[in-house]
Parts: sequence; structure tokens; C-alpha cells
Amino acid sequence: MKMPPGLRVVTTGAADGIRRRLLVPADTAPTAPAADPPPSATPSATPSATPSTAPVRRSPARWPGFSTGLRLALGALTGWFLFRQLLRLEEFLTLLLLSAFLAVSLEPVVAALCRRRLRRGWAVATVLGVFLLLVAGFLLLVVPPVGQEAGVLARRLPLWLQQVHDHHSALGRIEDRFHLAEQAKDALGGSGGPGLMGGVLGAGRLLLDTVTSVVVVATVTLYLMADMPDIKEFCYRFVKGSHRDRARELTEEILARTGRYMLGNLVTSAIAGLATAVWCAAVGVPYAAALGVFVALMDLVPIVGSTVGGVVVSLVALAVSWPVALATAGFYIGFRLLEDYLIMPRTMKFAVDVHPFVTVVAVLVGGALLGIVGALVAVPAAVALGLLLDEFVFPHLDRR
Repeated sequence: MKMPPGLRVVTTGAADGIRRRLLVPADTAPTAPAADPPPSATPSATPSATPSTAPVRRSPARWPGFSTGLRLALGALTGWFLFRQLLRLEEFLTLLLLSAFLAVSLEPVVAALCRRRLRRGWAVATVLGVFLLLVAGFLLLVVPPVGQEAGVLARRLPLWLQQVHDHHSALGRIEDRFHLAEQAKDALGGSGGPGLMGGVLGAGRLLLDTVTSVVVVATVTLYLMADMPDIKEFCYRFVKGSHRDRARELTEEILARTGRYMLGNLVTSAIAGLATAVWCAAVGVPYAAALGVFVALMDLVPIVGSTVGGVVVSLVALAVSWPVALATAGFYIGFRLLEDYLIMPRTMKFAVDVHPFVTVVAVLVGGALLGIVGALVAVPAAVALGLLLDEFVFPHLDRR
């Protein structure tokens, strides 16, 4: 190939290792050919490059499924352990819930006394004194008749035992047919030693547990009543400052309605006691006043209270005659239906502004979950839930 005039050939080196020849003007200053770049400077090594002898670090194998399962298992075990501990504290938590309910129920009375310029400690002492007076009055009505009947029973017991062994008497014929004495002896443990001792120990333990529970509930209730303002202020500190005023308003409304609920419960119990006293006086059942007070106190306990009171009054009515006892049992069955489905729901509607259907369902659900204490706190819990729904849930849904 003939070189054009005025040009010359220049050989250059490239990064890819290929040499190229270029035609440049003859008057351009000569430059040294570019050296080939070192193999390490090339962006990508050629297949013929010598492999590196440095050791290659391999990342350890990761098992994300194993670590996730381990965390879930540890969380489940922790939850189960806490649940078991709560079950062990079930009795204590139930007593604590009952104490809190009693303190909240009596808070309107204590607050009313405090508004009359009475110190809170003295207001709590006044409420306690009134309660002790009521208990003393009840004991004055109940203890004398019970003592009198116990004396009559002690005097008649030898005669009854003699009639049991007489095959010609009514008790003797019943004994010959049903063998009640032998069954009682077997129930007491043969000779009456171990079985009787076990029964006495069981009764003593039940009495001790009952007294301990009463003392715990009374003590905690008094402390909660005395320190209720401080406890409320401490709980308010867990609420944001911007929402604290509204939280106070809701709390006071819940406490007020709970107090009105307790007042309504007292009214229905008073109605039950008055109806019992009138019925017993009308049909000739003895100790009408004492039985009326007893039924009024038992009626404070939801679900089973009025039933227990009716059974006791019906048994006392047996002292008059079988027809009177049957009539008394029928009276209590009718009164129980009237109280559960008419008096109580309507009273709760007036006191706490809760629909009667909600009242009945709340009492049934609370009794199924926590027994007597659950039934007692069911209506105030339903009231609090309704207020919270009206405040937070329903407005949010209405804005959608």
C-alpha cells in the first residue's frame, strides 16, 4: 500500500491488548507507544489470566426459618408461663377486682360527704361506721331466732334419735326403708373418726378462707376509698396531656354511673326484702323481719343470691306446713322471674342508661366468665364499654 504524502504511521497500544496503527500528519511530534496495562488494571480478566492464590472467604450459612421458629417458640413459652402464673393468682385478682368495684361504688357517697367539708378520712370512716351498724342490726335480728331454734333442736334431738330406733314411729319406718343412719355413719367414715375429723378440718378451712377473703376485701377497699383521688391522678399520667381532660371527664362519668348502678341494686334488694317480709307475715312464716333482711342482703349477689334466699325462706316455711312451703317456693320463682326480666332491667335503664337487653346479656356473660364477681361488675363494665365506643369508635366510623 502506498503511503499518502504528508502522513506517517504511528503504532499505539490499547487497554484491551490490541495494537493499532494510525495515520497522523507528518509534522506531529512523535510520542512513545503506550505500554500495555498490567493484567490487574484491566476491568475484566481474560480467560487465560492466572487465577489468584488468595484464600476465598465464604459467608456462613444462614437459616432464617430456624431463627424465626426459635423466636416464636420462645414467645409462646413465655406467654404460656405468664398465663399459668395468672391462673395461680386468679383468686387474688378476683378479690382485688371485687375490692375495686366496692370502692368505686361507694365513691359517690364519699365524694358527697367530702363536698360537705368533711375530710376524706373521716368520710371513709363514716361510711364504714354505717356499714358496721347495718351488720350489727342484721345480727340482732338473726342471732336471737337462730339461737332459740338451736336450743329447740338440741332438746328435740334425743327424742328424734329414740324415734329412729322405734320401728312403729314415722322416723323408724323411714329408717327401715332408706337406712339413713347407716348412710350417715358411712359418710362420717365408719366409726366416725377419720371421716368426721376430715369434715371438721374441711369446714374449718372453709371458714378460715372465707374470713381471710372478707378481711382482704375490706382492707383493700378501705385503702382504695381513702386514696381514690391520688390513684386517679396517677392513672391520668399515662394519658397524653392533650387528651387528659377528656379522660378525666370519661372517668368521672363511668364512676358516677357505677355509683348509680349500685344504688339501683340496693333499691331492687330492698324491694326483694320488703316483699319477703310481707309474704312471710301474710302466710304466718316465723321471723318475717329477719328473713326479709336476709333476702335483701342475699339479693345483692347477682344470679344466685335471690335463689339462695328463696330456698332458705321455703325451708323455714316447712315449720308451718307443706302447702305453705310450696306456696312460698312458687312465690319466689315468680318473684325471681319478675326481678330478672322486669325490675332489674328497668332499674338499670333508669340508673345507668343501659338497654335492658344489654343488662341481661352482660350479667349472663360476666357470670359465665368470673362467677358472682363477674356478674356483679358486668353492668358497670358494659357502661364503660359503651362510653368508650361512643367516644372513640363510632365517631371514627361516621367520618368514613
